[in-house]
Amino acid sequence: MDLEQARMNMVEQQIRTWEVLDQDVLDLLYVVPREEFVPIQHRALAFSDLQIPLGEGERMWEPKLEARVLQELDVRKADRVLEVGTGSGYFTALLAHRAAHVYSVELKPALAAFGRRNLERHGASNITLEAGDAARGWDQHAPYHVIVLSGSTPVLPRSFLDQLEVGGRLFAVVGEPPVMTARLVTCTAPGAFNNVDLFETVVAPLTNAEQPSRFRF
Repeated sequence: MDLEQARMNMVEQQIRTWEVLDQDVLDLLYVVPREEFVPIQHRALAFSDLQIPLGEGERMWEPKLEARVLQELDVRKADRVLEVGTGSGYFTALLAHRAAHVYSVELKPALAAFGRRNLERHGASNITLEAGDAARGWDQHAPYHVIVLSGSTPVLPRSFLDQLEVGGRLFAVVGEPPVMTARLVTCTAPGAFNNVDLFETVVAPLTNAEQPSRFRF
């Protein structure tokens, strides 16, 4: 495989066509080698427009989703970021290139070890990897300028909103199959939030994600 040609095809044919036009984001996709974060048995799929299995029932986002979310979050050099679900560590690395510091939390030990190995090989120094269940918030380092949930949640817990700085941005895929909504939430003032629904997608849920109230008869 010609890696650089495959990477360019990914950017030009998948990502640009999905309204990702921020040149800094596009450039970053050439800097962080996605193929080094993919399980070795799936490396030939590193630049494909699909969600790649990571084991433990988890999958990497497709490249266009990673790039679009990075663009929508508008991560800045002074930002403190919370990532819920480290996974392969690839999106963690993208965030770290743009932020002051990334706190990434992974519940599943095998995935946490995989992500840690990938990130150590990549050499980023402004990442703190932690083990735990952050499906309903992670207040250890709050408040954050950016929060991103790598798995979906049927209901967005209020605790995440409470952990956002004023001006902070949160990305989450909210809902249940077959229809989920990619949502960007901005904290506009203490206790005040603006919600923008970006597009529809389907992403596997976070383990222990908050569930909606169900009527009982």
